[in-house]
Amino acid sequence: MKNPFETEERRAFRETVARFVEAEIKPFADQWDEDGEIPWELHEKVGALGAFGFGIDEAYGGLGFDDCFMRAAYWEEMGRCGAGGVPAAMGGRNISVAPIHDLGNEDLKMRVLPNVIAGRTGSSLAITEPGGGSDVANLKTQARQDGNHWVLNGSKTFITGGMKSDHIVVAARTGGEGLTGVSLFLVDHDSPGFSRTPLDRKMGWWCSDQATLYFDDCRVPATNMLGEQDRGFIAVMNNFNLERIGLVAQCLGMMKLCLAESIAWAQQRETFGKPMIRHQVIRHKIADMSARIDALEALVNQICWAVNESANGDDMPVAEISKAKFHATKALEFCASEAMQIMGGAGYLRGNAVERTYREVKVMAIGGGSEEIMRDLAVRQMGL
Repeated sequence: MKNPFETEERRAFRETVARFVEAEIKPFADQWDEDGEIPWELHEKVGALGAFGFGIDEAYGGLGFDDCFMRAAYWEEMGRCGAGGVPAAMGGRNISVAPIHDLGNEDLKMRVLPNVIAGRTGSSLAITEPGGGSDVANLKTQARQDGNHWVLNGSKTFITGGMKSDHIVVAARTGGEGLTGVSLFLVDHDSPGFSRTPLDRKMGWWCSDQATLYFDDCRVPATNMLGEQDRGFIAVMNNFNLERIGLVAQCLGMMKLCLAESIAWAQQRETFGKPMIRHQVIRHKIADMSARIDALEALVNQICWAVNESANGDDMPVAEISKAKFHATKALEFCASEAMQIMGGAGYLRGNAVERTYREVKVMAIGGGSEEIMRDLAVRQMGL
């Protein structure tokens, strides 16, 4: 179906990312998953594509413009790479550069952003704590001012890219309880009092590092505060919107991968004297998968249009983004399960894209805001 929002520039960008994924990621996806990491040079290659530079001024190495359709195209094509840990391994950078760019002082931005955007160094966003995930308003990590420094105490966990990031955007409580009193800080990896340990033995995202971070009287220069004191909660919430759009688009790419793998398998595999694709039950599964893909793709396009039309984020379609997030993860769950059924025992063996995708379904339903939180947020945004 023709996309009414397609332009020559958007098509060219998508094709560039698709070719990159086909040549630079797919052939190595299984091996990287088994190895538990990706080569750092992949970060630099993706940086050269400009994929980390949306919404970042050219002075700091960014593209100098933003386009939600291109953002979505990047995440969708990365979702088709066959190993969800690959985009996750670089995703910490995508969700942490905006607060640095939008809220940091000039010296900090010039010091940090060019290398991060180019993929030479890494950055992460540290919100989730051991005692709570999506409940940002009740985070416990504390920050107290001590002269020209802030001293942080607390911990964060499930931090994507946390083991290898050079810079970490950390939310900490500088004031009272609740929505107010939360501030953002940029913590460099060599800050006194900062340490980290890896989270291993994960169900999925094998080649992406996740970490628990510890702040034990961690001293951060006062100039590393991002934005105004006690006003970080709104910045965190606004940052979540683009992260969730990326996750929705990645789900779409993963669904398309499941469909393509299912069709290819059903065309070559014979059962009861004919190709599987000729069996009605298989054809119906493929039709159901394809219908869900079409519906989600239309929704992504509509949301991207609304985001591009929003005035400085003031009329961001938060309810629609929230609904798209849980709708996408449920649709992905269906497609991944049906693909596994079509492939049967072959799909259950490690070493194929469907098995790897099936492992990643649950993290997509939790990360960036769980399905339950997204449902509640959507209804509240509806004024109910």
